[in-house]
Amino acid sequence: MKDFFDVSTPAKRFRLIAVIEAITWGLLLIGMAVKYGAGIDSATMIPGSLHGAAFVIYLIVTLLTARALKWNFKVLVLALLASIPPFFTLWFESWAKKNGHLGELSDSEFAVHEDRDTLNV
Repeated sequence: MKDFFDVSTPAKRFRLIAVIEAITWGLLLIGMAVKYGAGIDSATMIPGSLHGAAFVIYLIVTLLTARALKWNFKVLVLALLASIPPFFTLWFESWAKKNGHLGELSDSEFAVHEDRDTLNV
């Protein structure tokens, strides 16, 4: 768990903000349920602000990570689109790790940058 809060590399910063963005999505959804279910209009003020900030930071960190890790255009667009549906940043982080797009966090099979787009049979 201690390693989770380590933000010393672009991949680790990306992983942390992807999780934070998903958590704030969940908080916002809960706030929306309270707002529309119980009629408490202020229920989305704080979660909405937190999610808005996390969303913008996620976009910035994604652009910086794409540049640092040399993501191709398709991976970058997928990462940016993952910020729109709830919890998709978690899916993207897992997919990027599995497919070798997250540097040192990637599965060992794709640890070498040049091999990440090849299929080994």
